This record gives sequence, C-alpha cells and structure tokens, in this order.
Amino acid sequence: MQPDTHLVQAWESLRQHWIIHPSSKGIPRTPIYSFLRLVLPPLIRPLLRLRIRGSHHIPRKGATILAANHLSHVDPLLVIVGSRRTTHYLAKDGHFNNPMLRTVMQSTGQIETLREEGGSGALSSAADILVANRALGIFPEGTRSKRSESPFLLPGKTGVARLAASYPTSVVIPIALNGTRQCMQPQHHKFPRFWKRLDIHAGEGITWLQWLADPAGGDMNSESLSAIAQGEEHEIRAALAKLYRKFTDQIMGSITALGAP
Repeated sequence: MQPDTHLVQAWESLRQHWIIHPSSKGIPRTPIYSFLRLVLPPLIRPLLRLRIRGSHHIPRKGATILAANHLSHVDPLLVIVGSRRTTHYLAKDGHFNNPMLRTVMQSTGQIETLREEGGSGALSSAADILVANRALGIFPEGTRSKRSESPFLLPGKTGVARLAASYPTSVVIPIALNGTRQCMQPQHHKFPRFWKRLDIHAGEGITWLQWLADPAGGDMNSESLSAIAQGEEHEIRAALAKLYRKFTDQIMGSITALGAP
C-alpha cells in the first residue's frame, strides 16, 4: 500500500527533526564477499540443519533493514545466509585491531564504528548503507542477550526506528533466529557447532511511511503530523520519541511472534 501524498509531505516537513545524515566514509568495496556469497551458500546449506522460512519477504534490491534477535556470534552469518543478498553490519573497532580479522571484516563489507564517535556516529555509518540502497543488518536489542532462561529477547533500542524514519522508504524486515546459542554459546564454545538445528524466519516487511499511516501502527495522518510540527522543539522531539518507541516495540513484537526464543 502506497502512503498518502499528503502524509509524505507532512512527514517531510519535520525533516530537520528526524534526519540522520550519512557519514563521509562511504561503503568499502566487497569483491571477495560478493564472490563468496555466490559460491559458498549453495555448498554450505546442504551440510547444515538449516531451515529458512519467509525469505520471499526480503527484497532482492533496494534499501532494506534486516532486524533480528541476537543470541550468538554466528547471528550475523545466519542472517547473511538467509537473506541471500549482500548484507552490511556495523562492527566495533576492536574487531579491526587484528590484521587478519580486519581483512576479513573489510572484505565482507562490515563497517567499522569508533567508540569515541558514540551512537550518532554509528547511526551515520548505518545511513551510508541505506543511502546506497544496500541491506543493513541490525540487532535492535543493541547487544547480545545474556539471559540464561527464556524469554531471551531484550527490549529493543530505538535506533532501528530512527533509521527507518530517516529513510522512510526503506523496508524493515523482522527476523527471528532460533538455535544460534546452541550452535555457539558465548564463553562456552570456541567454534560453531553447525550440526545443531538452526532456524531463520523472516516476516513481512514494512516501511516507516506505511507504518505511520497504519491504524495498527503509528495511526497518523497529515493533519496529526502537521499538528506535531506546530509544537515547540521539545514537544516535537517528545512526540517523535513516542513514535520511535512504538515502532520499535512493534518490531520486537513481530520478532517474538516469528518465534524468537
């Protein structure tokens, strides 16, 4: 469903309050990654106890945000295998200290984020990916869940909503990962146990503009957005924060409904 033109214009009128500008770093070239993505998955999938559901929901091109739960170091690999397209993740600068690991991270298109830049720097690096109409992998929880008992899913942070709102035609895909902790549990397993059962379940995607207009989502129209724009700066930020929180909570709810443990 295409969003109403008036709603789009009303959202754009708030642009100065929600825009996340891309950084000047750009995205590294990934010839090795592109080659491996084409060659390895057909060879690896028959060897894994891997079930992929809902892959038809993931767009083959265009700006896409793949939002999954996070239980293990193998989660990014599983999303990449399941999405069947080049997917970029943000990675802490510590992963780039080792020369060999740095080569692997850079050749597979992973984006280095610097601690001193903070969250705004990370979001700008993520914006680079969406501006280039690529796929961005993100864990809305913000960190790997360390809970020892189910439910493992942590509350989502609103970075996923802020990115979706800043690039409102990007498609956000909720993804539930199952079995990754049994495959490689942090502090317990040095190497992945790929003989364990793994499950990827991708749900139906939605853009920020579609969500805004949906009565079950943001439930907004051009008039309500225009009313927000008439408020004071702090009122506008508070109203947007409520929308970000609601979007994030619903994405996390979708991930749960898809079977995240």
